[in-house]
Amino acid sequence: MIRSTIACNLETNLILASLPLFEAERVEALEWSFDTLYAHQQLPDWFVDLLTTYSEAGRLIGHGVFFSLLSGRWTHDQQNWLARLHALSRDYQFDHVTEHFGFMTGEDFHKGAPINIPCTPVTLALGQDRLKRIQDACGCPVGLENLAFAYTLDDVKRQGDFLRQLIQPVNGFIILDLHNLYCQSHNFSIMHDDLMALYPLDRVREIHISGGSWSGSETQPGLLIRRDTHDDAVPDDVFNWLSTTIDQCPNLKYVVLEQLGNGLTTEGQQQAFRADFHRMDTIVQEKNKPATTTTMNSFLPQLPLIINAMPLENHRLHNQQVELSAILESSTDVSQAQTRLAQSSLANSEWEVERWEPSMLETAVSIARKWKDGFVSKK
Repeated sequence: MIRSTIACNLETNLILASLPLFEAERVEALEWSFDTLYAHQQLPDWFVDLLTTYSEAGRLIGHGVFFSLLSGRWTHDQQNWLARLHALSRDYQFDHVTEHFGFMTGEDFHKGAPINIPCTPVTLALGQDRLKRIQDACGCPVGLENLAFAYTLDDVKRQGDFLRQLIQPVNGFIILDLHNLYCQSHNFSIMHDDLMALYPLDRVREIHISGGSWSGSETQPGLLIRRDTHDDAVPDDVFNWLSTTIDQCPNLKYVVLEQLGNGLTTEGQQQAFRADFHRMDTIVQEKNKPATTTTMNSFLPQLPLIINAMPLENHRLHNQQVELSAILESSTDVSQAQTRLAQSSLANSEWEVERWEPSMLETAVSIARKWKDGFVSKK
């Protein structure tokens, strides 16, 4: 049974948009970004009741934003993140917990952009180490979400198999974010079917759908870049992809609608959000009708996890990430960023900065500059 789900956090406009759906008992599961709690010293009682209701029904899933899975240095913030997850997992029964592929720019734990990273043995070992620690903290299945952003077509082509390798030791799963793939399809002129073929769809337990925005390019006038900003309605193409993708994911359990509150400020936007949910739910229920009873993957570790006492670190990678973050956050334009990258430790390395598409580097600069002032005010 696939559950129609809302990504629901403590955002007033999102709650207002979702309330009629909750009242009509249409929301079958809830996804909660538990690590955004830093903005709230205490959760209101009504929100605790909402979480508890879905938790007791076995339909609450946790989604991390800030862990920065592939950072080269292990931080106190990451250790505290795990401790908080462990505590929350005693209060709530998460059916699974997920995080994002990539690493976060920015020195502050809650300030930074999710950025792609080279797929190397070093980053593979780091990611596997971190996922074991997440699974150990929550005691439930863990998964990773595919990233929308990429610097090159080769980045796009490598991500699916790299995700498969990352989750292998914990028998983990993938969140397949269809809008993220929609961004890649447009930005790198790659067909949807070709993108799907790059992912192990039998490892997909959750699908995300959302909307986004278009931004122009100064480096290539007339070019539009698709951005995963979560602030608009879901495109028709993403709904069409949802209908065909569900059939290819035998272990799918949740389909999640995401939208940020800053895109739900008017009654019209809130009505469009509810219309998107109903359209998503219609697709899900139609797919549920012919479903046969099958044994689904539990996505729990098949063997006891061996976790090193000390988290893995790679200081060279950390220094490169710090340098890249500084370049992206402080460069005034693409030309300056290219010059600084050519003079940095990332030059002639596995980062392949010499091959980065100028329009995507321009996008990375824009994302990093936007996020550096913090998730809540700027995402």
